[in-house]
Amino acid sequence: MATTSRFRTDAKINWYRCKVDKAAMSALMQTSDWHGYRQAVGHIGLWFVTGTLAYLAFARISADNWLWSVPLLLAALFVHGTVGSFLGGTACHELSHKTPFKTKSVNEFFLKLYAFFGWWDHVWYRPSHIKHHQLTVYHDYDGEVVLPLKFNFQSVETWLGLLAWNPHGTWILLKTVFRRATGHMDNDWFEFVLPESNERLRRQHRRWAQVTLLGHAALAAVFIATGHWFLIVVFNLGSQYCGWLSFLCGAPQHFGLSSDVPDHRLSCRTYSCSWLPAFLYWNMQYHVEHHMFPAVPSHNLPKLRKLIEHDLPPAPHGLCALWKHMLEVHRKQTADPNYVYVPALPKCAGDYAKDHELEREASLTI
Repeated sequence: MATTSRFRTDAKINWYRCKVDKAAMSALMQTSDWHGYRQAVGHIGLWFVTGTLAYLAFARISADNWLWSVPLLLAALFVHGTVGSFLGGTACHELSHKTPFKTKSVNEFFLKLYAFFGWWDHVWYRPSHIKHHQLTVYHDYDGEVVLPLKFNFQSVETWLGLLAWNPHGTWILLKTVFRRATGHMDNDWFEFVLPESNERLRRQHRRWAQVTLLGHAALAAVFIATGHWFLIVVFNLGSQYCGWLSFLCGAPQHFGLSSDVPDHRLSCRTYSCSWLPAFLYWNMQYHVEHHMFPAVPSHNLPKLRKLIEHDLPPAPHGLCALWKHMLEVHRKQTADPNYVYVPALPKCAGDYAKDHELEREASLTI
């Protein structure tokens, strides 16, 4: 289709890579069912626990105790939504790489489970994200992340989505999934990674959107029929509110950095944080390392960081330090739209990898 002509397919990018001993890299690339279950079951299990607590808080509200029971419910929903906001793009990201589990059928099961409750389009996302790794933030090649990114902190809807619930955002999501279920593509990047010539992939795309809509409608009907309508808030909508922490963790990945450069140290950002954000974020705070070596499972990214830290820019420690830096970059970009943050790079002799090598590694076809 004509809309696909915007994106080019003639890339020849030679990516910089930090040097890593082959034996060490081979060990780091080993997938593990144990680590996969620990992460995947732990995350969604925590979400079900917080959802159960929120429902119990709701069930105990009465005219006699509402002064304390309603605030308790709101606090429970805030925690539940915080955990749930990582279900879609975060968990499905790593599962789409096929790196959490050694057993691929188990990986596929959890990918679909997380995608369902997170309202995530994993059928589109996987080919899109492989391209993103192959051609990271190169204009005319990468349509998944297009720099410069913009944040609108003056929008009421932004703050509703971060700290409470943005009903307009949920309505837009429902309309988008419905359009996908009837065969429509979101934009020209969707047309590019789900080409009209690949009818099998487009059929999978339609069917997943249909499964998402019909599955959630069936769940909602059961909840209403059994008198537990509030479970719609807990489970059908449980990934749609209180997205503050997933925003704080995810927004820094590429914000304010350079595009069209063959060095992930200049186009991606790494930071360190405490164990809970790291767990919910599936260790994606190690984003430079993840882009350089996408076949390394997320549980091994801290080890990879230690091996190549001498050849990486310094990383902010903690979300407070990170966002102090982020807001400074945001201020400078607001004043000068051409501004990009360029970290100082160590003077080390690295290796290089062709873009098609990163494509294979990101899809785990190595």
